[in-house]
Amino acid sequence: GGERLARHVEWPTVALIAACYLAWGLGTTVLAGSSMVAGILVTAIAIGFFSSLQHEVLHGHPFKNQWLNEALVFPGLTLWIPYVRFRDTHLAHHHDARLTDPFDDPETNYLTEADWHSCSAVRRALLSFNNRLLGRITVGVAISQAAFMSSDWKAIRGGDATVLKGWLWHIPSLLLVAIWLTWVGQMPLWAYLVASYIGLSLVKIRTFLEHQAHERASGRTVIIEDRGFLALLFLNNNFHAVHHMHPRISWYRLPKLYFDNKDRYVTRNGGYVFKSYGSIFRQFLLKAKDPVAHPLWHRIKPKA
Repeated sequence: GGERLARHVEWPTVALIAACYLAWGLGTTVLAGSSMVAGILVTAIAIGFFSSLQHEVLHGHPFKNQWLNEALVFPGLTLWIPYVRFRDTHLAHHHDARLTDPFDDPETNYLTEADWHSCSAVRRALLSFNNRLLGRITVGVAISQAAFMSSDWKAIRGGDATVLKGWLWHIPSLLLVAIWLTWVGQMPLWAYLVASYIGLSLVKIRTFLEHQAHERASGRTVIIEDRGFLALLFLNNNFHAVHHMHPRISWYRLPKLYFDNKDRYVTRNGGYVFKSYGSIFRQFLLKAKDPVAHPLWHRIKPKA
């Protein structure tokens, strides 16, 4: 029994979940008590990392039992995104034929031409800024959160019980965080809100270039050959084309899988490859990665 359990448990992931809670706990207590800036920074990194761990869990890691997996990441550390909604929308996003689709990809940042032309000048300016990396890590969290909550509220009002249930499950997960911050933590709510926003902004660095408009579905997903701090923070999800081809492969196997078969992946995704996050910052910090209106929508949209 014990040997079989060991074979089916991805211990590196279990260890990182424990390390993440430890960092989050220290950030909200000891560090916040001695230096609020240090507390906010460490808590923010833990929150960004927790989002990556939730992504790993929704793909069926680290145990065979998915109830147990989800129990490990149940507390609502990120505050704003219910795990159940993250899981459901992300798994819908994994239908690769729909990637970047303004209607059917829940994680797209593209609008249709018609929606873009109907935007006010202020909204257009904001969305254009959001297509620069500086915009994505400053206003990006607020923009995507507003769109996400507005879409879910519309679904709930339309009678979608699944979406409602996802938000109802979020209440006890937030209560756990509230109890910790009230009884154990030394971090005031305003500081935790700041940490949460910074943590989600870190995740925006990962998602910024993950997908591009391309006529072929296989050419829509990026590879970033980074092995540094951000790659660990994102659990190697920078090898994103590999993850989309093998969504059940654990995070620590992705780099080897990519580098052992590099030519195959680069050919398949049409050379949509970057060497590092540093090169992305240099190239796109102040420059838009692409237009907000989907540039190929008239050519790839499904036929009625």
